[in-house]
Amino acid sequence: MYSSPPRPIPTQRPSAWPRVLGAVGVVALALVAYLAAWPVPIEPVAWRAPPAQGYVGVHAPNERLKGLKTIDLGGEIGPEHIAFGPDGKLYTTVASGAILRMNADGSGRSVFARTGGRVLGFDFDARGRLIAADAMRGLLAITPDGRVEVLADRVDGDPIRYADAVVVAPNGRMYLSDASTRFAPADWGGTFEASVLDILEQRSTGRVLEYDPATRRTRVVAQGLSFANGVALSADGRHLFVNETGKYRVWKIAVDADRLDLLAPAPGPKARVLLDNLPGYPDNLMRGRDGRIWLGFAKPRNPTIDAMAGKPWLRSVTLRLPRALWPIPKAYGHVIAFTEDGRIVADLQDPSGAYPETTAITETADRWYVQSLHAPVLGWLPKP
Repeated sequence: MYSSPPRPIPTQRPSAWPRVLGAVGVVALALVAYLAAWPVPIEPVAWRAPPAQGYVGVHAPNERLKGLKTIDLGGEIGPEHIAFGPDGKLYTTVASGAILRMNADGSGRSVFARTGGRVLGFDFDARGRLIAADAMRGLLAITPDGRVEVLADRVDGDPIRYADAVVVAPNGRMYLSDASTRFAPADWGGTFEASVLDILEQRSTGRVLEYDPATRRTRVVAQGLSFANGVALSADGRHLFVNETGKYRVWKIAVDADRLDLLAPAPGPKARVLLDNLPGYPDNLMRGRDGRIWLGFAKPRNPTIDAMAGKPWLRSVTLRLPRALWPIPKAYGHVIAFTEDGRIVADLQDPSGAYPETTAITETADRWYVQSLHAPVLGWLPKP
């Protein structure tokens, strides 16, 4: 009987799953190692964020900042600081580094000066010079014809790394904030990037400086601030109001303080916290009318960021994530006014954040001009 030859027994191919799982494991381990150990520029420390109260009481939600009228900036963005000069013109700084000059209604706009850096805050002295806090170059004086002079870029041999705001006292002395002695915008990709690094780190290296044009000497008034920002002078010229952006508060500091350490448990009678546990990140301070001081919040507080206050390692992990995953607070327009004794007398909000990163208000007899970090126009409201 005919029989066919026996068929060979098929050999079973090894499964590919072990290799796939192995590759996934290697990738997972590499990701964990990256998130745990990849170098980041910050050395964060733990701090205690006060429990956020939210938008309640004097900060109850409202829409008083909605429907801003606007002034075109000719393609420029970020009217971060606004002031009127001795010539009656409106001056504003913008993100390109230019200082614009225009009439109060926005007409006649021109570039007044370019410093080669990024001017954030400014004021005018008795000689009519624009005194500028340039985040890249330090404290500058700009003459009415646009000539730029560096007044101070160091203090006791140490660079002024992040000049942020400045106010000129009646006696001619100039008080400026050096937001961070760790992260200079010129070295870390710009003002926003450097501010994020400093606030995430929370080492509180910001300080307030005094420059005396008579002696050309610069000294430290106070130090130990978590991102020292807006500066305003009291009506009697004896105190400074200073925003501490990274800790949601405003300090009142005597101008004659000297190297006052605000990180000390009891800094002494020369300084006290005037406003604490604010609902956002305070930015600029501007003297208004009738004793008001205007303060703007660049961003509202973020519960995710507050929850990381006591977890420095988690803030390091955050910087290893793609920027799109950073817990950047949402846009929310918010400006307040307070008196020298810390009483809130005005609160204007726009929950939609249509006019982004409001930093303060410049007040005239009939208008409120709203400052912004990134708006493509200059917003204003007629005073009620």
